[in-house]
Amino acid sequence: MKLLSVLLLAGLSIPALAQQLPVIRATAKTVSIKDGPNFSKNAWNIEPAVKPDIYTTTAKKVTFYTDVDSITIKVKPDQPQDFYILLNGKDSALTRVQFQPSRLNMLKQAKKYNYADKRELPAFTYLSADDEALKRIRRELKLDSIAGNGNDISQMINLMHWVHDIIRHDGNSNNPAVRNAIGIIDVCNKENRGVNCRMMATVLNECYLAMGFKSRFLTCMPKELKFDDCHVINMIYSTEKQKWVWMDPTFNAYVMNEKGEVLGPQEVRERLISGQTLIVNPDANWNRKNSTTKEQYLETYMAKNLYRMESSAVSGYDQETQKKGKWLTYIQLVPLDGLNQQNTKSESPTWNSFNTLVTNNPDQFWAKP
Repeated sequence: MKLLSVLLLAGLSIPALAQQLPVIRATAKTVSIKDGPNFSKNAWNIEPAVKPDIYTTTAKKVTFYTDVDSITIKVKPDQPQDFYILLNGKDSALTRVQFQPSRLNMLKQAKKYNYADKRELPAFTYLSADDEALKRIRRELKLDSIAGNGNDISQMINLMHWVHDIIRHDGNSNNPAVRNAIGIIDVCNKENRGVNCRMMATVLNECYLAMGFKSRFLTCMPKELKFDDCHVINMIYSTEKQKWVWMDPTFNAYVMNEKGEVLGPQEVRERLISGQTLIVNPDANWNRKNSTTKEQYLETYMAKNLYRMESSAVSGYDQETQKKGKWLTYIQLVPLDGLNQQNTKSESPTWNSFNTLVTNNPDQFWAKP
């Protein structure tokens, strides 16, 4: 009778009553969650308008803690578990706990490509360091002294550390109107603000190009076509090592093998899938506040975001500053089980327009400059 009364107070339908779903109470909108062994305070917002509001997990057991109540759900891989959170005695939030394979396991299922994919793609191009805008960046930002006199890998690392140190990461910030290295740094200084990972990678990319390195910023995305989080890093070609290398200014991170050799994005993805050794530099961190571990950074966060990857066909200066009539072409590497296998076009009457070309062929995407 108590459960029935609560459900009636919530104004639920007869079918919902018949299901006799568990109900917990709350007077605050935030919920803490224990996901397996991991506890996260105020990690979930109660959203009565979303029906159901889905929480995904890889754990066998999840406990939700409101400010006045709690519930423990035993997770079943093939059967979502539903319950209600009754907010302030009147708003009912249908909440669903749903099993989802770990992002690393999802990535392992996406290892297959088609090296015979011959869809026509433009060649990647890289702006010469002789370009006047890049020469200005090199001069005004004093990049030669920042990069130092070491080998090309050490110069790349020094430049990445510098961008990480002078720009604060803020994933919720609005992109500045001017999206080039000097403009982004000026906005951060004048407004005492941070920028997102894409803008940080844009700054570092132009610095690499200004120093004569072939470089692209690389958008790393999950399997889902609609998502609220992805990540952008830099890939730079080392002529000394004859390979691409991974540099991430947001997390001050690069990745090595067991010999201490710096790896590129393709190698990192393949080693994650095969379970080979990966080492993140010990001084990797977020905003000089939180250290970054291999487990957090690679096996969880980047395992999610290395499912598919995208680069602009042209790596240059001031690429993504918005302009009416400006067309940009992006090339996206997608595994065979990817949800998007067709080229797309998005035209804007007022801002940048986009062509996105898809390939399943890693040899085309990772082509040497």
